[in-house]
Amino acid sequence: MLQHNLSEPSGWVQRWQHLMPPDARVLDVACGSGRHMSWLAKRGCACTGIDRSAEALETARQYGSTLQADIEGGPWPLLDDGVPRQFDVVLVTNYLWRPLFPVLLQSLAPGGLLLYETFSVGNETVGKPASPDFLLCTGELLQLCQNLRIVAFEDGFLPNPARFVQRIAAIHPLIVATSGPTGSQPARYPLSLK
Repeated sequence: MLQHNLSEPSGWVQRWQHLMPPDARVLDVACGSGRHMSWLAKRGCACTGIDRSAEALETARQYGSTLQADIEGGPWPLLDDGVPRQFDVVLVTNYLWRPLFPVLLQSLAPGGLLLYETFSVGNETVGKPASPDFLLCTGELLQLCQNLRIVAFEDGFLPNPARFVQRIAAIHPLIVATSGPTGSQPARYPLSLK
């Protein structure tokens, strides 16, 4: 079983947090005890965590608002007038429930950032999860995010602890024409130097 240092956020989240707007509204899906919420709240983000574990949420609630819900067996609980509530950042780590993906994309505000990192095919050779239900297929995140602006994508092996992962940093298209010397300029998303 993969063990996490609960005091440290994922290196992927740390690497791409510079793409988050100041005071970002962050949705942390399957947030557990709130390791990412804690780190992001210290950076001025307004965090909302959702998880099915009441015990984990006892800790997470000190970093923002929390909601206990079974997002696999029940309806999506974060709705405004029947439409998924939107956030500046949607964050998912070490969690996969494929039927939820359309709702996650609808939860991204225009210009919003999706940071997603979870296990992929190959992980069954080094540990758990090992079921195909919880392992992304090769390039699956790219397909799921095909309508977003992909800033970064990785699909490979990490040695410590041993695991196969896919991870993506993608931005919901924001159609804003900015003027420059040559007319409209494309949005600039700085790549991390870490």
